[in-house]
Amino acid sequence: MLRFIAFLAIAMVSVSAKELKQAPEAEAKFVGAIGCRSSSCHGGAGEKRSQYITWSQKDFHTRAYAILLDARSARIGEAVGTSQPQSSARCTVCHSPFQSIPPTRLIPTAHPDEGVSCESCHGAAEPWLRGHTRSDWTYATRVNAGMHDLRNLYVRANSCVACHQNVAADILKAGHPELVFEFDSQSVNEPKHWRDDDPAIGPCSWLIGQAVALRETAWHARADNDASDDTRETSLALAWLLMKVTSADPELPKISEPKFSDLELLQKEADEVARSAAAWRPTNDSMMSILRTLAASDSEFGIIKQTRGEQLFYRAKRVVLALDRVTTALNANRLETVKAGNELTALREDVRLRDNFDAKRFADHLRAFHAKL
Repeated sequence: MLRFIAFLAIAMVSVSAKELKQAPEAEAKFVGAIGCRSSSCHGGAGEKRSQYITWSQKDFHTRAYAILLDARSARIGEAVGTSQPQSSARCTVCHSPFQSIPPTRLIPTAHPDEGVSCESCHGAAEPWLRGHTRSDWTYATRVNAGMHDLRNLYVRANSCVACHQNVAADILKAGHPELVFEFDSQSVNEPKHWRDDDPAIGPCSWLIGQAVALRETAWHARADNDASDDTRETSLALAWLLMKVTSADPELPKISEPKFSDLELLQKEADEVARSAAAWRPTNDSMMSILRTLAASDSEFGIIKQTRGEQLFYRAKRVVLALDRVTTALNANRLETVKAGNELTALREDVRLRDNFDAKRFADHLRAFHAKL
């Protein structure tokens, strides 16, 4: 996990669609959410002053640490050999990030029980806290001072995927829920304390989310000999999905045919897609091409003998998530009206439970969805 976080830290520092350069964080100190809650800063009224209030009152990330104190977490902890999940690095790396920070970098106001708070996403605030509201500080100035460039969707997705995709196999077996990283829909459902004005943000978020999820699952499946079956199957399903998606748009880098033996290659290709997608500007035609390409894969779910049932289920689950987000983006931006609500509902029901998955029935429903395009 520490190697994973280190990789993300490097990625977040070095990459931006606008090539903004972020200052290294090696010695920067964390001040805690208290540094943001003043009524004259982010704890006041109005769109530009209420960010702290939105986070503290509505955001489930504030409960990340508290979850470690409940009975379910205690049972999971006992099963994996820790009696106190709230102090185990295997749990706190995501549920209480300040516990993974060296004490020398924590100002006394930074408390582990904050859960996932402001600096978990925006970066250690000491270098830029006082200056970032000044009128003579541009956005680039803030990033140069150490604030994370979260306007860049690649950077933003990397801030989330570290804790929303991979879970160790023994923790999964102990009862931790399987994780599905869906950057676009999860961003929509998050109580927003920010504003996104770009009409292309939905499709870009969706594609970047799929790509970074593939990068991380491929890395995990390759680096961990005990990686869960869920991780392995998810990596191949994502690679299959992105192979289809990138083939439908000539502007996108391509993903190779998914194979367990090529996980390192898939990891690299996925990161290239994610980086490129940060500047991707899909058109009506390109989005419809992606939608039709995915919907036209119905025949592949009828080849039961050549493809394992488990693999088909994971592919189907990813197809349904993709159809949902691409259709939503087209309808929301009025690029094209896709009236296939009933068909999409049937597909969602097909993948709701793994044990009830019927590949032939899914293929029939996917064919019906395709006919609506």
